[in-house]
Amino acid sequence: MNLYQSLGYLVLGSRLRRLSEAFLAEINRVYQKEGIDFDASWFPVFYLLSKNEALSIKELSEQIEVSHPAASQLITNLKKRELVTSATCNDDGRRQLVTLTDSGKKLLTQILPVWDAISTAMTKLVESNEQAQQLLPAITGLENAFRQANLADAISQNLVANLKPVNHE
Repeated sequence: MNLYQSLGYLVLGSRLRRLSEAFLAEINRVYQKEGIDFDASWFPVFYLLSKNEALSIKELSEQIEVSHPAASQLITNLKKRELVTSATCNDDGRRQLVTLTDSGKKLLTQILPVWDAISTAMTKLVESNEQAQQLLPAITGLENAFRQANLADAISQNLVANLKPVNHE
């Protein structure tokens, strides 16, 4: 058992981040190997825009569950690469609708087969390990638990309950 495994929930975030970073690095290696100029961090926006002709930044941020500023920053990055564009919504001048550019659509056609290959490879990988088969349901369960409880408050309550007055006699 390594240090991370031995520390349990104390390092849950670090373990999840390490796993995520390792996974995304592998995916980015595939794009690079295939000569596709795409970063795995762009996936949620490209996926949503592959299913919707246009979405507002607010809709994107809500669906990918990041802050509006984080979604806006990602869209700005993709605009600089000329992969998406945004235009003011006709019926609401405050809304910016994001769409794929022609370059973005061309890139999408290149990455769709990679997405299929990722799904197939991950399915095979997970099927070969009984514990790994529990990963996605467990993550969903943990996400739901976080939505239903305030972890920071629970930790604070435990701190208060465990604090004992110090007797200086």
